[in-house]
Amino acid sequence: MARAAPAEKKAIVEPLAGGRLILGAFALALANFVVVLDTTIANVSVPHIAGGLAVSPTQGTWAITSYAVADAISVPLTGWLSSRFGSVRWFIVSLTGFAIFSFLCGVSTSLGMLVAFRVLQGLSGGPLMPLSQTLLLRIFPKERAGIGLAIWAMTTTSAPIVGPILGGLISDNWTWPWIFFINLPVVVICIVLVRSMISRYETPVAKVGIDIIGLILLVVFVGAFQIMLDTGRENDWFSSSWIVGLAVIAAIGFGAFLIWEFTAEHPIVDIRVFRYRGFSMATMAMSLGYAAFFSSVVLTPLWLQQVVGYTATNAGYVVAWVGVFAVLGSPVAARLMGKSDARVMISAGLLWMGSTAVLRTHWTIGADYWTLAMPHLLQGIGMPFFFIGLTALALGSVKPNETVSAAGLMSFCRTLSGAVGTALATTAWDDAGRVSRSELVGKLNDPAGAIATLQAAGGTYEQARGSLDRLVEGQAATLGAIHVYWLSALVFLIAATLVWIAPKPRANVDMGGGH
Repeated sequence: MARAAPAEKKAIVEPLAGGRLILGAFALALANFVVVLDTTIANVSVPHIAGGLAVSPTQGTWAITSYAVADAISVPLTGWLSSRFGSVRWFIVSLTGFAIFSFLCGVSTSLGMLVAFRVLQGLSGGPLMPLSQTLLLRIFPKERAGIGLAIWAMTTTSAPIVGPILGGLISDNWTWPWIFFINLPVVVICIVLVRSMISRYETPVAKVGIDIIGLILLVVFVGAFQIMLDTGRENDWFSSSWIVGLAVIAAIGFGAFLIWEFTAEHPIVDIRVFRYRGFSMATMAMSLGYAAFFSSVVLTPLWLQQVVGYTATNAGYVVAWVGVFAVLGSPVAARLMGKSDARVMISAGLLWMGSTAVLRTHWTIGADYWTLAMPHLLQGIGMPFFFIGLTALALGSVKPNETVSAAGLMSFCRTLSGAVGTALATTAWDDAGRVSRSELVGKLNDPAGAIATLQAAGGTYEQARGSLDRLVEGQAATLGAIHVYWLSALVFLIAATLVWIAPKPRANVDMGGGH
């Protein structure tokens, strides 16, 4: 039984007001913003990171997936950490750790160092999203809590928009380590303001036990699975004993994790909520939809920079359009959800996002800017119905006292699926590109004549052959990307279908408690 420490009992603290409320809300929102920003700021910088560390661009994506996986693992721990050490205290500890490991990411001299510090950065940053929302609700008067939630939602939605643009500008005009160094002054400002404005809202601490075995099993199976996905291509997949060993560890670890969490008295992840069909189907649809969405957000900048010749900045300007309607449409989607069957809105949103994936299958190397940007702009229309709708459907399917556990588990599945989707998409892109290259080489029309024409224009044989080879490589990579976009459209369709297996939510859900 958890027992509150007498020394930690506090009187009810009045909400902030005036300038102190503005500064306190700014600090919490800024902290949430910088953590979410780091999920996308590296997307357009992958080629720069890969070049700086002398690795392939596919390996460079480990800097993205490692952060996402660590972030996902730390989310279920947030409740225990805040209960054990206090919400404000752990918020400051997490911010401090986030700053330290951001600096260490920037000074990394090898891929191994960068991935290790990105993992630690993700573990530090994971609790900041739910804690920032909790503290925003504490500092705002109850009648104005909606304003606090709106501020939190705006920073959560706008950060992915700013990430690709800021990452591109930094990578092109400075060097890639500055995408991590930029966090340091922001975190210092947040820590100073939180300590001066928010400290009095500390929550009582309690001697709460932690599911150590469950945590170990979670880290083992998730870590083994993600390493298998990230290193599978370089090791020729299951022809490698290393990959087979990781697959076995992941499978056994996952099975043991499920058994343990079903029987543990205080599980680290309450997977019992999967007994609700609505929650299960909504979480599966969320995971599939987010994997398809996030993988395209990572793949598109890679293709634009490696094949089309875009700079990181210009690639960021293309991808960032996805957030415009996502921000503007969120209030509309929230109002419509309570007036009709949420499943209609959700499936419509998923199908709309799938249709924008189909638009990407018409891309060519010579496509103009708006042909590339328009699918991202249009995709944002469906995102609010997808995110808000599935959250309402999932949490409306569980009992009120299970909402927090269900929200944490859904967040874990969503974040993990983004990392898995990225690894699978980049691997599929590479494999499909190689197959397409083999097919294109066999169908070339008079390659000797083309080389002769290029030589006649003043080039050497080696230059002419290199030009033809680059042309084939570019077309093959584009066909590989189109293959992945078709797959993502199919995944969106499957997710839209799963929604209809869920029953209609029994009640409206307070979206403030859902996160």
